[in-house]
Amino acid sequence: MTIRNLECLLAPHSVALIGASDRPGSIGATVLRNLMAGGFKGPIWPVNTRHRTVGGRTAFPNVAALPAAPDLAILCTPPGTLPGLIRELGRRGGRAAIVITAGLEESGPNQGETLTQQMLKEAQPFTLRILGPNCLGLLLPRIGLNASFAHTAAVPGGLAFIAQSGALATAMLDWTRASQVGLSALVSLGNAADVDFGDLLDYFARDPQTSAILLYIESIRDARKFLSAGRAAARNKPVIVVKAGRSAQSAKAVVSHTGALAGADDVYDAAFRRAGMLRVADTRELLDAAETLARLRNLTGERLAIVSNGGGPAVMATDAFIARGGTLAALGQKTLDGLADVLPRNWSHGNPVDIVGDAPAERYVDALRLVLGDSGVDAVLLIHAPTAIVPAATIASRCVPLLVEAKRPVLACWMGAEAVARARQICAAADIATYATPEEAVSAFSMVVAYQRNQRQLTQAPPSIPESLSVDPEFVRAICRTALAQGRSVLTEVESKAILDHYAIPVVPTRAVPDAQAARVAAAELGFPVALKILSRDITHKSDVGGVALRLTGDTELQAAADAMLQRCRERCPQARLEGFTVQPMIDRPGARELIVGLAADPTFGPVILFGQGGVDVEAVADRALALPPLNSLLAAELIARTRVNRLLDAHRNRPAADRRALEQVLVHVAQLAVDIAELAELDINPLLLDERGAVALDARIRLQAPCGSPLERLAIRPYPKELEEWVSSRVGRVLLRPIRPEDLEQHRQFLARVDAEDLRTRFLHSLRQVPPAQLASFTQLDYERAMALIVEASTPEGVHETLAVARAHMDPDGKRAEFAILVRSDLKRRGLGSLLLKKLVSYCRGRGVREIFGDVLRENVAMLTLAGLQGFKAQTLDAELARVTLALQDSTP
Repeated sequence: MTIRNLECLLAPHSVALIGASDRPGSIGATVLRNLMAGGFKGPIWPVNTRHRTVGGRTAFPNVAALPAAPDLAILCTPPGTLPGLIRELGRRGGRAAIVITAGLEESGPNQGETLTQQMLKEAQPFTLRILGPNCLGLLLPRIGLNASFAHTAAVPGGLAFIAQSGALATAMLDWTRASQVGLSALVSLGNAADVDFGDLLDYFARDPQTSAILLYIESIRDARKFLSAGRAAARNKPVIVVKAGRSAQSAKAVVSHTGALAGADDVYDAAFRRAGMLRVADTRELLDAAETLARLRNLTGERLAIVSNGGGPAVMATDAFIARGGTLAALGQKTLDGLADVLPRNWSHGNPVDIVGDAPAERYVDALRLVLGDSGVDAVLLIHAPTAIVPAATIASRCVPLLVEAKRPVLACWMGAEAVARARQICAAADIATYATPEEAVSAFSMVVAYQRNQRQLTQAPPSIPESLSVDPEFVRAICRTALAQGRSVLTEVESKAILDHYAIPVVPTRAVPDAQAARVAAAELGFPVALKILSRDITHKSDVGGVALRLTGDTELQAAADAMLQRCRERCPQARLEGFTVQPMIDRPGARELIVGLAADPTFGPVILFGQGGVDVEAVADRALALPPLNSLLAAELIARTRVNRLLDAHRNRPAADRRALEQVLVHVAQLAVDIAELAELDINPLLLDERGAVALDARIRLQAPCGSPLERLAIRPYPKELEEWVSSRVGRVLLRPIRPEDLEQHRQFLARVDAEDLRTRFLHSLRQVPPAQLASFTQLDYERAMALIVEASTPEGVHETLAVARAHMDPDGKRAEFAILVRSDLKRRGLGSLLLKKLVSYCRGRGVREIFGDVLRENVAMLTLAGLQGFKAQTLDAELARVTLALQDSTP
């Protein structure tokens, strides 16, 4: 479905309660009491088949008897009644329902269908939206609607809380009321048969009364929809997540270290990070993070300076910060000299800045002014422990004017209780983030840093085909198809390395031979010393069964190693089919780091890339980080930075720094394998050796699976569709038609600057002097799943790229309809650019399976109406000002 009719659910003007009751303790009575006590201004219509009045109100016997079609119906009747009631509501004109009833997993009258499936089938013809079943309901405090059986009401405010658990929803109600934290909405999803996280993210992302979106997630069913909606929402406002179920996933059959290490919870982490969301540990941190993000708006870096009136609290803050991977700011010499002039001789002479316990208010102000003025500082934490010398409130009053005017974010920690209560109030009134302990303060700052890092990932749109790679995926698919046809799910080491080599991932030359005699011939050709490994489709981890011999220097040694290896493998794996050996030259790179790069298939989010410290103890070390493909160099660098082994890549102990760019390229190319090859279930490169000379894969294993759909359908995030780029001749010269990219931001700003105000009005349907920065960013930062923007680009004689025109299509989440719009630079109108773009946009939408494309056009915009008409669009008058042009894409109709 889509966000269509969600306004009936989340901004209703009338409500019907079907199953209303006077029976004490019943859900029908509880929901009716909440509805009547909430202050909702619209009509509330109880429906009860047996009683004429319920809760002191006139009751109606059925849906047909209601005075009008309700915007929202709440259903708490027995499961078997629900499909019929949904059909009645749809026919009556209802377009939204909350199904509180549980137990719809059972089969109904229609053989083979659950009651949930029958209910959805009845709703579909009317696009009637259903929240639930088995849910608590929802609360909309701003309109006084409590359509739930919760035990209390909500405080109006700016946070939207969406939860799969009704119990968590009621607990959040208690916490927010106790803290006087306001909610714009609280929604219990229940089983989420229809309305899900993706729908609500879409809705609240556009809701001006919602400042942040908080999610409690137990599982995600439609990963691509969730990430598409989440990425769009996270560009507009903070999206903060608690994910239940951090424990290790249940055992599963894997043949690689990657498969064992890529736990489901780690994959969720990677997905939230890529979507620009912030994951927190528990529901308490949800509120803390929302408050901190609202108050630390202009953070641009991660370097923290700490100013404290005591060494102990400063050390506590520093320890907690470093443990979270934080970076302390290195104060400049000018700042240090200035501090030395205003602080006692026994000050700390560095960061953290200990201004000593007897500090008067003026010393705080002087120290803070100097630290805030240091260009190497991104944020400042002020810590105060109460003393008998100067009241904390006095210090707060003197410091707050400076902190409010500061160009860098400031956090304040007032340690204690009664002695600092007034100081906290002063800071809170000035909108300064305030905390009770140093650990809480650095935890909050670390959350903001993580959020900013995740936000930077939103601007990355890796191409479907990296510039550094030129491959034929059919070569790899042929290897995979052959193996699967032979009944093999695991490729040989030689086959695996051939695939890596084809994708420009350096590998050690490897020969497969049937026996020891052939191994001696291969070793002579490759050159001693060599490594000898057993070749068997039944032995995955060769070293575990003694199937690896290293640094063999001659024929005699190789023969002895081969004989012993065969004997060991027969003893330890008597059922294994031994097919011979592989021989490869020994790689002597003593300073190289042993790494692992892998790929695994997650059942929810599809392919996932793993990186970490490699070697035989890789699972015991468990140093890894995960990311969703596709990747580019920046995303690969971020993946590397999240591991402990990252620090070992730098120069240390006479070892030169490793070639990070070579490692990034390996990760990008492995991610491209995930994009291209649907048959890949697992890939292990372990070890991948990396030093100053580059990377080389010593061993590789690949497990296959029968492909389901196209490779792109497996991906949770669509890559930049480079295949849509096309050079064409036009009346303004040779131009490039291509999708827009995030890095086009400044180019797009220049394009809009050259569009007349009148043309902007006809495009946006209202006067627009300047496009807000957030909206401008959304124009270029697309996820290519439900939105596409195609531009016409040309280059000036000086080599400057310019955008000449743009066409956009925004698809409903179900992909059935798309709304389009076109804008041409004012000095280039009537040159055929709009026609070029519209043809390509229609072709793109048809290829994506869109059934109908439409656009709303001002009736005075004769040029656009004419262009649409020439390309087969039908026009329909909507009102005195607007017309709608529509084109049915019959090719894509099932």
